[in-house]
This record gives sequence, C-alpha cells and structure tokens, in this order.
Amino acid sequence: MKISTQWQQKQRFIATTAKGDKIVMDGDGGAPSPMELMLAAVGGCSSIDVVMILQKGRHDITDCCCEVVAERADAVPAVFTKINAHYIVSGKDLKLAAVERACELSIEKYCSAALMLNKSVEINFSCEINAN
Repeated sequence: MKISTQWQQKQRFIATTAKGDKIVMDGDGGAPSPMELMLAAVGGCSSIDVVMILQKGRHDITDCCCEVVAERADAVPAVFTKINAHYIVSGKDLKLAAVERACELSIEKYCSAALMLNKSVEINFSCEINAN
C-alpha cells in the first residue's frame, strides 16, 4: 500500500493512492483535515466489518451508518483521547444482540484502523437498529 501527498498551497495537500485515487486534505478547513480522515477511516473500516459480519450471519441489512465522534487533547500534539463510533443499522428483523456483537467484533478484533489507534486512544461503540 502506498500513498503520496503533494503540497498545493497553504495547508492544502492532495493525497494520491497507488491506483490514482485522489483525496484533498486541508488544515485550514477548506477540505477534510488529516485528523477527520483518520476518523473517516475508523468509520469506514469498521462499517465494512459490521456489514460483512451481519451478512455472513444471514441478517437482512439494508443500510449501515457510522457516526464517529472524537475528543482531542488540548495541547499540541492534539491527539485523539477518546473516540466513539455509533452505528445505525437498518434491516428487517434485526436483533440488537447480533448488531452489538458485530460492532464489538469489528472494534475489538477486525478493524485495522481502530486497532492501530486503540493502543493510545479509548475507543467505544454504541449501536441502534432502524427497522424497515
């Protein structure tokens, strides 16, 4: 896996993946910041796990949303101190216990992004079901 970052101006950079996909980052607020993208990585990586785990369990899911909220240290470096991932899973006849277990497995065992951060950041999760 390889990413290159290229400075554009001020605090704006473009990250380019080995496949050529581009992501704009900006420390001045004109695009997602690198720290916001780290949270997006936790939300995306763990949501993939949650969906896959539930699908393997033959659960009829139609949607999965993950809202990730973080607290940061007041001093520089302003590292994350706490992260909470809240999953909203939609589907037919879903059981809360199954969704909770999928979220737990992701955060504690499968999500590479969360596992890299959990050595220095408290990571918690919560979940709810939207029946449809």
